[in-house]
Amino acid sequence: MGPHRKALRTTAAGAVSATLVAGTALGFAPTAQAAPNPVRFVDIAGDGGTVLKANVVTPAGARGADHPLLVMPTSWGLPQVEYLAQAQKLADSGYVVVTYNVRGFWQSGGEIEVAGPPDIADASKVIDWALAHTPADAGRIGMAGVSYGAGISLLTAAHDKRVRAVASLSGWADLIDSIYAGRTQHLQAAALLDGASVVTGRQSAELRQTFNDFYGSNLAKEPELIAWGKKRSAATYVDRINENGAAIMLANAWGDSVFPPNQYADFYEKLTGPKRLEMRPGDHATAELTGLFGLPNDVWKDTTRWFDHYLRGEDNGIDREQPVQLKSRSSGGYEGYPDWKSAGATDRKIALAGSKTIRANVNSGADGGVVFLSSILDQVAQLPPTASIPLLPRRWAAVWQSEKYATAQRVRGTTRLHTTLTPTKESGTLVAYLYDVGPLGLGKLVTHAPYTFHGRTPGKPFGVDLELYSTAYDVPAGHRLALVVDTVDPLYIEHNPSGAQLTFSSPANDPSYVSVPLREQ
Repeated sequence: MGPHRKALRTTAAGAVSATLVAGTALGFAPTAQAAPNPVRFVDIAGDGGTVLKANVVTPAGARGADHPLLVMPTSWGLPQVEYLAQAQKLADSGYVVVTYNVRGFWQSGGEIEVAGPPDIADASKVIDWALAHTPADAGRIGMAGVSYGAGISLLTAAHDKRVRAVASLSGWADLIDSIYAGRTQHLQAAALLDGASVVTGRQSAELRQTFNDFYGSNLAKEPELIAWGKKRSAATYVDRINENGAAIMLANAWGDSVFPPNQYADFYEKLTGPKRLEMRPGDHATAELTGLFGLPNDVWKDTTRWFDHYLRGEDNGIDREQPVQLKSRSSGGYEGYPDWKSAGATDRKIALAGSKTIRANVNSGADGGVVFLSSILDQVAQLPPTASIPLLPRRWAAVWQSEKYATAQRVRGTTRLHTTLTPTKESGTLVAYLYDVGPLGLGKLVTHAPYTFHGRTPGKPFGVDLELYSTAYDVPAGHRLALVVDTVDPLYIEHNPSGAQLTFSSPANDPSYVSVPLREQ
């Protein structure tokens, strides 16, 4: 691994640690001493006898096996006290809550399996332990988690029929479609995970090799990488989840730079049981963050309502609300829809006319920002990455713009690019960006996505269909939309040989366009 990747790993680990340190410094961190409910620190024997360090919070004065149980696996790199504030609130409502450090991290035993079979078996062992040692009701079991804990919770719902409800927050349904979307390595996201696991856990030899193969762009290993990821993806087992009938709540952020929202939305559409999808501004796990410190938080409020209805039988109305709840990056309110497709019911196509050739290997100035930082700025201050569209060098960037819109355009859902590409080399990477362009030409990033190809015949055109990351963004009246395509973005590993050129064309029998999903006015 090169020195720049080692530096990225160190920076990534620091970012994770800084999140917790910042909360503690501000006085948000929960303390067990102030908790009204009994808290026990216990060892639980996981799969193969691996010791899992856990916290158990029970309602004060609990008697008998008549309390709903919530099992909460930790996030990647965080200790089991992560959920203590929420566990206390849930115990106040009558839940038995068991939070545990997943194997390979902190004081728990074993090595990091990345939601592999041992992790799923661990979750079932934790349920077994809770039923034997707490006043938990075997017929009312739920799982919840943020990030890594979210993925493990979904996977456990596919493999353990006892799980009746899940709240999966900032997690993944398809691991490959997250960090390898567009057949492109998401470098900064992977470095963040890699660095955090080196600092707080113990990587298995398999995981270390997987990271090395991922960074090294080893095409011979690509089928193994995909199989490894699919085995760890709830989307692979969606039929089992549907058969088991667990009520599934999914929540994610529009700017999640580790697990982009598209794969969650696709998974949501395939669920047939009780389900709910929530999307908000922010980056990976930032929408849930204040709730982890015990502060008011919409994600955790709805999580509690979800479990109250499906585990406690409360008629709180959550089952009668529109199941898709979206919050625009540009406005403050929530919007409800009967399904994902209804959010962007109208498609507006922008023609990508003419032929444009760009040279590779240089960042044009258009990019997706920095992992975590850019989407957090967008979340708290509505400051997404920007670029001056008139000043982008056309030698390195292809640019198309719409007309000025007389009314606001409410982008909702997944923008799709279709074009014809002719490369001069057999491999290459392009990154497509959709910008909201104001009167002075300053473009604010609406969405983007990378695309990589291999094994193409130089000089021979082929069709490209690319889904940009789903979003909700309001383009003001008097502004334009611009599509920009270049070849280098610091977020990703690019595969453009030196001297490569890419030509985009729009044949008469197959015109190129970008299709933007809009909310009906």
